[in-house]
Amino acid sequence: MHRSSAHEASRLQLNAQDRLRHFLTTEGLSRDHLTEILDTAESFIDPVTGAIVNRPLLAGRTVMNLFFEPSTRTRTTFEVAAKRLGADVLNIDISKSSTSKGETLRDMLWNLEAMTADIFVVRHGDSGAAHFIASQVTPKVAVINAGDGRHAHPTQAMLDMLTIRRHAGAFENLIVAIVGDIRHSRVARSEIHALQTLGAKEIRVIAPRTLQPRDFDQLGVKVFERMEDGLVDVDVAIALRVQNERMESALLPSSDEFYALYGLTRDKLKHAKPDVLVMHPGPINRGVEIESAVADGPQSLILKQVNYGIAVRMAVLSLAVRGQGEQR
Repeated sequence: MHRSSAHEASRLQLNAQDRLRHFLTTEGLSRDHLTEILDTAESFIDPVTGAIVNRPLLAGRTVMNLFFEPSTRTRTTFEVAAKRLGADVLNIDISKSSTSKGETLRDMLWNLEAMTADIFVVRHGDSGAAHFIASQVTPKVAVINAGDGRHAHPTQAMLDMLTIRRHAGAFENLIVAIVGDIRHSRVARSEIHALQTLGAKEIRVIAPRTLQPRDFDQLGVKVFERMEDGLVDVDVAIALRVQNERMESALLPSSDEFYALYGLTRDKLKHAKPDVLVMHPGPINRGVEIESAVADGPQSLILKQVNYGIAVRMAVLSLAVRGQGEQR
């Protein structure tokens, strides 16, 4: 997505009162907007037990999961979040929908709106798809981006921000490193925007030259090719999933070589701070992106991320519905 399109998407996701209307990207949102999402997510977590608390804030509402590409983990988490808020949930099998029979996406959206949908949760392989859908829906429908192409995965970024805030403290004191396929990662892009807005002390990306970002130097991040250099004094290390197709292309020679150079292992983490926290958006490729002893170790927050993902998606769904009501 071009910079002008990203700006338009950011403007589109706010209502006239400058409150969240859709959630399409972390880019362009203010610190207050992101903090409101985090604080709302915290309100769904029991302070004593850490359990997610049910709140019927979406009772009588209908959430439709429109996943144009598969993602069991994200779709399931959104479904759980919506049901904990009391909403009715419909999972639309796009592969069997009328779009595969020649109907346009716009026509499909209008038909789904006629079924009294209140929220579309959209996963699509094309960058900018969620933005397009948000620009086409009626004012009564909110759109949540569950990942679009290489552009953005804002709820994943925000659940990672919640994980960091709860376990590492103030962003202003933190050095965060993101490791792996940075160039093709919508997660990395959304995290970098969120970390910058929330005031992280330093953001680093570590990747082989073929998977380094082409434009991230403009975002003020530090780019490293060697893990031993990039992990020095890091507070939080986030390993990204490497797509299998990258391994089969000229971008990477083999999974074994990637693991040897960029896998998050106990030996490599010795360069980071002793209490470094480890994260991964999942699903994990053990022995490729991360060592099992690290993924399952005491400094790993990977399962916490999954749990916090429910709270963050509850927050985004409830805030979008509130933003809907404010503009009516």
